[in-house]
Amino acid sequence: MKSKALTLGALLLSAAVASLSAQAPAGAPGAGGAQGQRGEGGGGGRGRGPAVPGLTLTTTAFADGAEIPKKYTMADPNAVSPKLEWTNVPMGTVTFALILHDPDVALQRKMDDVLHWMAFNIPGTARELPEGMAATAQMPDGTVQAKNLRGAVGYMGPGAPAVGPHHHYTFELFALDMKLELGPDATRADVVKAMDGHILGKGVLVGRFHQ
Repeated sequence: MKSKALTLGALLLSAAVASLSAQAPAGAPGAGGAQGQRGEGGGGGRGRGPAVPGLTLTTTAFADGAEIPKKYTMADPNAVSPKLEWTNVPMGTVTFALILHDPDVALQRKMDDVLHWMAFNIPGTARELPEGMAATAQMPDGTVQAKNLRGAVGYMGPGAPAVGPHHHYTFELFALDMKLELGPDATRADVVKAMDGHILGKGVLVGRFHQ
């Protein structure tokens, strides 16, 4: 008799668990299906559409990771900046900021590297920078170009020496949800601090060079 009671109790418990599992929403603990799956956006894929490409920075001058042509480097006394283009701009972008630096250098034995070019308050409607950007601190469209490591406004071409490996010149484009209240005298540290907490997306392009 006792054995029959235990069997009946087990059947009732099993039926109750099955009923609760069927009522649980998809993805919830105890429910069947793709529990714990996450989308690339890091939001778990719940209530969101498919992942979309991130901010993408390219140039017609060279392929990402490839050698930078001499006309854009210190190998040419009249070096010019390459044309830059970007796509997949995040919604809500107000301005862009661009930083070109050489991370293969540790200046004065510190974490500092070489700043080759910095521009900010590029209009959020812009989708490119032309080849040969003029060395003007304040552009007509509101873009501000700060000073590079040499203290000159605008673009400074790559110049890694022939002795040693290629350096990896890194273009970083930031999509921001605000306009930076900074002028041409702003340092890289000023710009990075002002951008903190306002970055909607980031695109990176790398070119290699040594003389």
